[in-house]
Amino acid sequence: MTDPVLSHLDAAKWTFSTRRVDRACVAGSDRDFAAARPGDLILAQVHQLGQHQRVQLVTGRPSLLYPGDLVVLACGARYAPDQFEGHAKIDPDGADLLAGGGCIGRMVARNERIKPATKMMPVARLLDAQGAPVNLGRFALPPADLSPENPKIPAIFVLGAAMNSGKTLATAQLSLGLRHAGYRVAALKGTGTGAFGDVNEYADTGAHWVADFTDAGMVTTYREPLARVKAGMELLLDHASQRGCQIAVMEIADGLFQRETGALIADPWFSDRLAGLVFACGDAVAAAGGVAVLDHHGLRPDVLTGILSCSPMAAAEAEAATGVPVLRKDDLADPAEANGLAMRALIAPRQAA
Repeated sequence: MTDPVLSHLDAAKWTFSTRRVDRACVAGSDRDFAAARPGDLILAQVHQLGQHQRVQLVTGRPSLLYPGDLVVLACGARYAPDQFEGHAKIDPDGADLLAGGGCIGRMVARNERIKPATKMMPVARLLDAQGAPVNLGRFALPPADLSPENPKIPAIFVLGAAMNSGKTLATAQLSLGLRHAGYRVAALKGTGTGAFGDVNEYADTGAHWVADFTDAGMVTTYREPLARVKAGMELLLDHASQRGCQIAVMEIADGLFQRETGALIADPWFSDRLAGLVFACGDAVAAAGGVAVLDHHGLRPDVLTGILSCSPMAAAEAEAATGVPVLRKDDLADPAEANGLAMRALIAPRQAA
């Protein structure tokens, strides 16, 4: 007997986080929501609109939501101090839309300045022909084939003091500057929650290759084991090299005290993989605090940027407090400045060796 849920899938709104999924793999469904794990596909119906009144579609455009709409999302967690914290739990009596890119779970905390989460009624967990959950991890990029012609690529990491400190803009502008300087650049997002805004902004720079952690099979990196997060980042970097990129710029989500970011900067893998470091922040105090935290882990930014760079006074304060130069977005996009960062990044791996 044909599963009646399948007849609704073509009309459902498939979200950004599901963009790598081969829909032909979906052959059935169940309602065992207690068994849902991060990355499992969930068909849900919009019950009550809240903070998110749109979802991001696989086609790359936003779609307004209406009560009764059917949406395909991925079970996942989220950490966003400006919005929600949520866990990868699906309650059959009602779940929360944690992110417009297609993350559904249970909200556990909310910033008081935003509306409550949009409420979703779970309809089904999607299964394959063998009855196994259809999970994003199945559709991740395969291992890259590195060779002497495609060695490990040097990576400039972009960290920040907090959410919305200017990391994405810095990543995009530096990618643009590197491209104008003649490099084949990969613009990547290593951690966070799946959304097309960052990926689209990277792509607009003309970067040779653009990808994020959803390409490594994760709707979100929050509450994922550190080993999986690192493996996903390495997978993206290896694919960048395989595709002929010469240098990568990789954004790391949220602030230095966020769970995965804090674990990453404390891990020897990060310092070994690092060829350059950009730190985005909002003011001189955040700059001084962030540089001190990084110094504790044996890391030092090459440059400061972000919201503080909009103010000459804040930039001067930050430079005086840290000794680290501040670059504006136009500076990052300048081929000469970008090339200076690239040359240091290209030399760094040889010095480490």
